[in-house]
Amino acid sequence: MPRERPIYSDFFYDPLTEDVEELLARFQQSDSIRYEYFSAAWRQMGFSDVFIGIVSMAEQKRFSRVTLATAVKYFLPPYSYQIRVGGLYLMFGLYNTQLAVPPVQIRLALKDWDIIQKFLKDSLNSGHQDVVYIYRKLVAAKAIHFTAMPHFLSFLKLRKRKQKTMCAGFIGRTMAVQELFSADILEEVGNIESQYEKLKENTVAVRCEASMTQRDFTARLKDCMAEFLTWQQKTFSQASSSRARLISSIKQKSYSNFQEVSKARRHRQPVKLKVESSSSGSEQHYESGRKKRPPSLRARTWKSLGVTKDESRMQVWLLSAPDQKERVPVKRTNQTPPYKE
Repeated sequence: MPRERPIYSDFFYDPLTEDVEELLARFQQSDSIRYEYFSAAWRQMGFSDVFIGIVSMAEQKRFSRVTLATAVKYFLPPYSYQIRVGGLYLMFGLYNTQLAVPPVQIRLALKDWDIIQKFLKDSLNSGHQDVVYIYRKLVAAKAIHFTAMPHFLSFLKLRKRKQKTMCAGFIGRTMAVQELFSADILEEVGNIESQYEKLKENTVAVRCEASMTQRDFTARLKDCMAEFLTWQQKTFSQASSSRARLISSIKQKSYSNFQEVSKARRHRQPVKLKVESSSSGSEQHYESGRKKRPPSLRARTWKSLGVTKDESRMQVWLLSAPDQKERVPVKRTNQTPPYKE
């Protein structure tokens, strides 16, 4: 009977992702990044029981990799700072409650090293000591494994990775300038500015004395926003292209050293090569693809000395040949006489 495949993929599990988003939503409602609020939500949902029920140790390890990969996803951008802190707390809780022996490590890619260090530096400067403590606790326990790729690479396996949509409520406000640029706010600001200038011109007392705004404020603001969006697009496109080139070079080096094993032992069958003869262009024959064995050192030495094949059979270790004489029968004198009584 064939073994049924697990219903979860190698990267995330839909029911687990829903529970994780519910946990992070409760942590977000607390409007705090203290660990005590996260642990209260953790205990309230009974998240420690997520690993119970798996009998096979191999399946336990695989499910642990899926849960930790799900937690790492919320620890990295583009999520907000509070959600990223919740992802770090989730990594700490899942690593310490897993039932796999030895425990599965948390895979973090080297490309995320600078992002994580900046996150820790901002947390330390803001005085969030519990965030830094949880991360250093994971490092001290050797729970984090920095790797080249965030997931395992599979050779000879062409499959499309299943993607999970991001929760809109967890994403940080990194597109605020673009939303402001595309909205009707600039037009509204321009209308308010023109109305202010009209009222100022109609008031003779404050026409030359009051100057609260600039006439080209809307145009200058629009130019600054367009310049910022151009810089942001150029910077992120260069970073993504350099990362894509790095990943492609790593994959190319990995796959270049891999040799596919031929089936049915085709490498031992003779390969017919079509070779044209030097004497006649129309005459053709086939040769075997087996490699010809090179001559030995002894054969090459005889060839350089001009020794033929017949001469090579002579026993060269004999310095002189014995004379050929006729054999004369000789009577044996030391023969023992027969015993007589």
